[in-house]
Amino acid sequence: MPRPVIAVLDGFKAPRRGTFQPLCLLMPASAILILRPVGHSPMVQSNILQRFSGASVRRTLDRSGAQVAEHAHDWTVLSLFVMGSYSNQTEIGEEFIAGPSAILYSAGAAHRNIAGPDGFEQIEIEFDPAWIRFVSVPAGPVLRWLGGRTGAQARALARICSGDASEKSIRVALQQFFAAAASDRLVGRPGWLDGVTRRLRGDPTSKVSELARGAGLHPSWLGTAYRHAAGEGLMDTAARLRVEHAAMLLRETDLPFAGAATEAGFCDQSHMIRTFRRILGRAPSAVRADKEHFRQATGVT
Repeated sequence: MPRPVIAVLDGFKAPRRGTFQPLCLLMPASAILILRPVGHSPMVQSNILQRFSGASVRRTLDRSGAQVAEHAHDWTVLSLFVMGSYSNQTEIGEEFIAGPSAILYSAGAAHRNIAGPDGFEQIEIEFDPAWIRFVSVPAGPVLRWLGGRTGAQARALARICSGDASEKSIRVALQQFFAAAASDRLVGRPGWLDGVTRRLRGDPTSKVSELARGAGLHPSWLGTAYRHAAGEGLMDTAARLRVEHAAMLLRETDLPFAGAATEAGFCDQSHMIRTFRRILGRAPSAVRADKEHFRQATGVT
């Protein structure tokens, strides 16, 4: 693969190294940042949520099945899982990610993604490490935290960044995240976890007793063990999977809200609205409006 080039904005090529400040920091907070890697056709759009002197926060959306070409960033980037799934390919290997997690890319660390069948949504915090203050950013070209306590904290941090938080609030939350992540052991996922998640993905209405029986585990133990390993509860995963599929339908098809609710397994549209607000903190109408903000142009992978 060709070496990545960081950014092109309306035909302007930004230098990959040196004293360059990311373009998103030079634009109004409400702007849509359009990046076009040289040598690749996809149009990249990021919805900038916050812009500070040493950091920016953006919501990045990938269509179902989208292939994101290899790229890197001038500053450190923390990617926070929101919903969906994707294959993450970096110099430390490939990992399929489909739940609460965080990935830290050091400046210049190349990576590429392939989105899953319901697309992928993430919150990205790009920052100058000096902006963090008082807390050391973990070292390494790429670090992944999948599930567990840090996955749950990543989900909470994503919710903070999605709202109207102040620069101080986001900095403090990021400091707390890194301090906790530094003490969290990077342990392997238990062998039964993927099987339980696959069953939930196939049938979000599955009962705990059915999931435990399929995994050969005791029902009273499974709920606690799953939350500890996945970073969210069983019923939270089931609700998120419904939200993911409904969000894909709202963003990528013209189905009416009621039709998307039925197709995704909600009892009715009101049930969908309540679940969206609980899982995402956003209404389905706001998610439908996201179709203007995909990283990929219509019909382009």
